[in-house]
Amino acid sequence: MSNLYSNSIFWIDTDKIKPNPFQPRRDFDEARLSDLAMSIKQYGVLQPLTVSRVEVEKEGGGLVTEYELIAGERRLRASRLAGVSQVPVIIRTGDTATMKLELAIIENLQREDLNVVDRARAFLRLVNEFKFTHNEVAKKIGRSREYVTNSLRILTLPEEIIIGLSEGKITDGHTRPLLMLADHPEEQLVLFKEIVYKKITVREAERLARRIAFDRVRKKEFMPDPEITELEEEFQEKLGTRVHIDRSELGGQIKIDFFSTEDLRSILDLIKKSELSGKPSLPAQAEMLEKHIASMSAQAGKEEDDIPLDDRTKDEIQKADEADLYNISNFTV
Repeated sequence: MSNLYSNSIFWIDTDKIKPNPFQPRRDFDEARLSDLAMSIKQYGVLQPLTVSRVEVEKEGGGLVTEYELIAGERRLRASRLAGVSQVPVIIRTGDTATMKLELAIIENLQREDLNVVDRARAFLRLVNEFKFTHNEVAKKIGRSREYVTNSLRILTLPEEIIIGLSEGKITDGHTRPLLMLADHPEEQLVLFKEIVYKKITVREAERLARRIAFDRVRKKEFMPDPEITELEEEFQEKLGTRVHIDRSELGGQIKIDFFSTEDLRSILDLIKKSELSGKPSLPAQAEMLEKHIASMSAQAGKEEDDIPLDDRTKDEIQKADEADLYNISNFTV
C-alpha cells in the first residue's frame, strides 16, 4: 500500500491539509502569492504537493483522515487564495519528524527562494533538535560544510539586523562585513544603519568594516589620550551614533555620523536642551544644523527606496557561500 501511495497522485480537499509543523519558511511574500494564485486560476496546480496521511481520533470516538503538508505550502496557500477546493498531492508514508523537516528544507532550498534567515533557522533546528553536525547537514543538501556554518553565523547578529535581513533591507552579502565587527556591537549597529540609509553596497560595507577595524588597531598602537577616548564614548552613548574627535595643537574637530533627518533633529534637540538647562550652547551651529535639516527634508521625497546592492560578481558570491569567510581569523586590516 505504501508503494501505491508514494507513486500515485491523489486529489485532496484543501481544508483537509494541515500545515507542516516543521516548515522552515516564516515569511511569505503576499504579492508573489497573489501572482501564483492568478496562475493557478488559469492553469491549475502544475506540480503536486507532498503530504503524509494522519489518522486523528474524533472527540465522539472514531477516526478521521487528515493530511499533513510536507512540501508545497506556497502552492497550498495560493490555491486557497484562488478558491481552488482540491489540489493534487503525493502521499508519503512512514516519515519521521526528522525526515519531514529534511524534506521541507530540501524542497525549499531546491527552489532557491527560501529566506536566508529562515534557511539558517532551519539548519539550527537540524543541529539542535536532531543533533546533526554541520557536515551532516551539508551532505543532506548537497553543499559544503562552510556553507552551513556561514549560514548559522548569521543568527549570531543582533535581532535588529536579523529582522532587517529578513525584510530585505540588507542582502546576505552585507552580513560578512557586519560579522567582522562582532566584537564591537555599537559600531556594528552603526554600520548596519549606514548600509540601510545610505544604500551602501557590499564592497563599500567591507571597506568601511576594515577601516573601523584598522582604526581600532591604530588607536591601540598610538595609545590615544584616555580623556579623549572617554569623551568619544560618552558622545556615542548620548547620540547613539559614531563620533570621532580629531585633536590638533590648535583645537580639533568633532565628527558626528548621522543617517537621516530624524538623527539630525535628535542632535539639534540635545543642543537646545543643553541651552535650556544653562549649559554652554552652540547657537550658531544649531541654526546651521536646523537649515541643513530643512534642506534634507525637502529632498527626502526624491530618494529612491532601493534595496542595497550586492555588487559582488557571481564567482565572489559563490566563494563567499562555500568558503569559511566569516571566520575572523581570515580578515586582515
